Amino acid sequence: MIEFKNIKDNTDIIGDEHFSSSTETPLRQDAFVLSDSQKMKIIAEHFHEIMYTLGLDMNDDSLKGTPKRVAKMYVKEIFSGLNPENKPEIALFENKYKYNEMLIEKDITLFSNCEHHFVPIIGKVHVAYLPNKKVIGLSKINRLIQYYAKRPQVQERLVNQIAEGLKDALNSDDVAVIIDATHLCVSSRGIKDTNSSTITTCFSGKFNNEKTRLEFISFIK
Repeated sequence: MIEFKNIKDNTDIIGDEHFSSSTETPLRQDAFVLSDSQKMKIIAEHFHEIMYTLGLDMNDDSLKGTPKRVAKMYVKEIFSGLNPENKPEIALFENKYKYNEMLIEKDITLFSNCEHHFVPIIGKVHVAYLPNKKVIGLSKINRLIQYYAKRPQVQERLVNQIAEGLKDALNSDDVAVIIDATHLCVSSRGIKDTNSSTITTCFSGKFNNEKTRLEFISFIK
């Protein structure tokens, strides 16, 4: 249980400054002691109290089922990427066509949630890699991105996690990832800037070569 008296006064500042504490998602060692059903029960109880504290009539037909719906959404959907059991299996295929040029998948839809305010991050992900003996199924790239996105996130961590996941799957460092996203913690609260977006990049292996990197960027434009 969090003791709110121990939370420092600079928590709002840290959130607004988009501070990230780690390149790994910060999980407790006992993060998976509880089952999904146990987690949903506890979350529903706490969310009921949040709604009640806000002054909502929890006997209203439209509201009384909301805590359970939110709990299920958190555990089974938008934060399901916290559980390593949900990591997709990545199938690789023999590169029978001997294709050795850049392979790009662009404009992959991104939905995640900011870990500072628990509001959505919405955008696009662009991915490229240089195949060797194996290629990855295109849908698996999407699934891997969604797995890492379905966590409380900051965009700087997310782009690195996607890149590392692809490098591990492909057994190759020749990977590039770009994320262009809008943060509702910026557009719907705080500064309320609805026009800006945030771009983060991760280039490794042969994509550290300027010519290769610029070729990738030209394609996604």
